[in-house]
Amino acid sequence: MKDIMLAVWIPFIGTMLGSACVLFMKGELNEKVQKTLSGFAAGIMIAASVWSLLIPAIELSQERNYGKFAFVPAAVGFLLGIFFLLLLDILIPHLHINEEEAEGPKVSLKKSTMLILAVTLHNIPEGMAVGVTFAGVLSGESSITLMGAIALAIGIAVQNFPEGAIVSMPICASGTGKGKAFLYGTLTGIVEPIGAIITIILSKYLIGVMSYFLAFAAGAMVYVVVEELIPESAEGEHSNIGTIGFAIGFVIMMILDVALG
Repeated sequence: MKDIMLAVWIPFIGTMLGSACVLFMKGELNEKVQKTLSGFAAGIMIAASVWSLLIPAIELSQERNYGKFAFVPAAVGFLLGIFFLLLLDILIPHLHINEEEAEGPKVSLKKSTMLILAVTLHNIPEGMAVGVTFAGVLSGESSITLMGAIALAIGIAVQNFPEGAIVSMPICASGTGKGKAFLYGTLTGIVEPIGAIITIILSKYLIGVMSYFLAFAAGAMVYVVVEELIPESAEGEHSNIGTIGFAIGFVIMMILDVALG
């Protein structure tokens, strides 16, 4: 249990290290680099949603003799995850990177604050995904292995590294000091270990519906990819760069999950 509680901080460390880039780099990220990194993050999240969450959810349903209806928990949980993030998207004011107009309720907040809220919103499903896989390990579900859960945490940490830079550097470029930009970028990732720990603590209540929660986390992650990351990587010129980034991220996460899981 102690090792798992430490492992849930792996994605946060990725965010922190990425945010630290602002301390050593000047200006904003090159547009091509930003597109590549957004595509890369999208690829990792899609692969993680499939190999680490949806497939185990279906396998778990098969173990529980759902028969031909083994797809039901995965389908229902996936859609609930989509609608959950849609609801948060509507209720929480936030600003996506490279956008001028904020989404959600109209409030008087700084652009940097709105950007922080957007990335924090993005990180919620990642924390849920890590938490629910480790909860599955603790519950003894055979379709979820400890190494598979760690592979997911590492994969999310890898995509959090460029994400941390994508957040902290524009905040710095808007006039915020490097130290504060690093701190703000790092704090966007704190919801991940918090969400994961809460999920693990509640794991004993999730055993009967674990397949639903695995798919729920997958749906939430896919919502972020389709709503935010893919548009960011494909807008304007050089959209093929984002596609290449997506492919690299997808393959890396697939290798991690298959090799370690």
